[in-house]
Parts: sequence; structure tokens; C-alpha cells
Amino acid sequence: MALDKEDVTKIAHLARLQVADSEIEATTERLSSILGLIEQLEAAPTDGVEPMAHPTDAVQRLREDVVTETNHRDEYQQIAPATEGGLYLVPKVIE
Repeated sequence: MALDKEDVTKIAHLARLQVADSEIEATTERLSSILGLIEQLEAAPTDGVEPMAHPTDAVQRLREDVVTETNHRDEYQQIAPATEGGLYLVPKVIE
């Protein structure tokens, strides 16, 4: 797909980008080459190819999910200005 200068100007406007008049020609060529690469990728035969979540199909080693600290909530809430039912009460900031 080849772009012309008007297409690049419209794309720049929609993307809220400022492209100087002196750069429009080079930008047009670069965008056209990018779209050409996309067309080449679309032409690759992908029938029967299963999508991958990771290119190397690696498995991440995970540590055991073990509690390492005790619950200190009651101790912390003893010094809080206001609590109720295990929750901290704070002033209303949104009406």
C-alpha cells in the first residue's frame, strides 16, 4: 500500500502530530515502507499455526505461596484515629 502526501498529512492530524513540510516526503516513504512490510507479513502462510503466548514457550518457576508474616492488623488499628469492623474510617472526599 502506497501513501501519498495527503494521506500522511491526514494521519498526522488524526494522531495530533506536527510534521514539518520538509519532513512530509521522508515520512511518506517511511510509512509506505512500514505498510509494505505489513503486507509481506500478511502474505506468509499461517494456516494451522497455533498462536503462542511466549516465543520460547518457557515456563516460569514460581516459589511456594507461603505466609511469611503474621497478621498485625489489630495492633495497627489500635493507634488509628477511627476504625469499624476491621476497616479504617477516613473523611469523605467525594460528594
